[in-house]
Amino acid sequence: MIKKTLWNLFALLGLLTLVLSVAGGVWVKNTMHDFDPGAADIYTDFVTKLLETKDPASAMVWSVPVAPDLEPEDVIESLKSLAVKNNFLFVGESPFYKQAEAVSGSPFRFVSFLNFCDVRVGMKMANYNDAYTAFMPCTISLVQDKQGKLWLYSMNMDFLIHGARELPEDLKRDALRVRTVLHNMMHDAAKGEF
Repeated sequence: MIKKTLWNLFALLGLLTLVLSVAGGVWVKNTMHDFDPGAADIYTDFVTKLLETKDPASAMVWSVPVAPDLEPEDVIESLKSLAVKNNFLFVGESPFYKQAEAVSGSPFRFVSFLNFCDVRVGMKMANYNDAYTAFMPCTISLVQDKQGKLWLYSMNMDFLIHGARELPEDLKRDALRVRTVLHNMMHDAAKGEF
C-alpha cells in the first residue's frame, strides 16, 4: 500500500512538474513575443559571464587590453582621432585619477573617462525614451589595472539595442552603427591606430 501511494505521489509530482514547465514556457514565449530577436542571446551571454566572473559589472561591459608599448596619452589621442574619423563628437575627458589623488593626497593609478557622442543618434534615443539619456554620452574608460596594464572598458551596448522590445527599424540601424563604431574604436585605440 505504501509503495503504491509513493508511486502515485511521484507520478503526480511528475505530472505537476510537466504542467508547470509547459505553462512556464508558454508564459516566457508570450512575454518575450515583442522582444528583439537577439534578446535571448544577450541574456545567455550575460548569465554565462556572470557565472564565470561572479561580478555583474564584468558581465555587462566590453574590455579590451591595450598594447603594452602604449602610454595613456597615446591611447587617448588615438581615441580622439578615431572619433573624428567616424564623425563622433569628443565630448570630454574626466581624469578620475587626478580627483582621487586630490582627495586622498596619494598617487592613484591611471583611470580616466572619455566621452563620445553621435548627436543625431542621441537625439533619436532621447526622443524614443528619456531613460536612454542615462547612458549618454558613450563612455570609454582607460584604466591601469593593479598590475600596471592598461585596459579600455565600455558598457556593452547590446543590452540597449537587443535587450528588450525591438527598437524601431531606423533607430536600431543607427544604434547598431554607433555600437560598431564604439567597439571598433576600442579595438583600434588599444593598438594605437589613428
